[in-house]
Amino acid sequence: MPAEGGDREDGGRLDARPSWDAYFMEICRVVRRRSTCLRRQVGAVLVSERRILCTGYNGPPRDLRHCADLGGCYREQMSVPSGERHELCRALHAEQNAIIQAAIHGVKLENVTAYCTTMPCVTCAKMLINADVRRIVYETAYPDPLSQKMLDEAGVQLVCWSEVEASEEL
Repeated sequence: MPAEGGDREDGGRLDARPSWDAYFMEICRVVRRRSTCLRRQVGAVLVSERRILCTGYNGPPRDLRHCADLGGCYREQMSVPSGERHELCRALHAEQNAIIQAAIHGVKLENVTAYCTTMPCVTCAKMLINADVRRIVYETAYPDPLSQKMLDEAGVQLVCWSEVEASEEL
């Protein structure tokens, strides 16, 4: 039971609690740790009304071998730049896996906030738009200007979390 003045019995302060965005971004970072991608580990958490609906991380389809088991990343071996030739990758993206998990488990996606460790590529952006994502909080940028253009056109709010964190430290 909180004592007066915002103190907790364990000595902590209530005002030290993370914001909802900070809370879900931290969960997103944990989800990312499940990724098997050799090139980039990405996590996604889809949230509605402060409730986690589903999570996803990047990796190959269910029951298929990971790139590490096949001698490495195909795109890396072919020197494909980041953000290009996604069709050569064995992995599904984190956002795609989160949407698929919602579909498998019958979770309705409506008025959703997506938390992503990396800004979505254009393919994921299109899927998130159709999944009724209204806001995306992402940690790092991704080299895909068409993604941002389409998200802007759809009225999806984009929040760069690393910029928010930096401004909070000032």
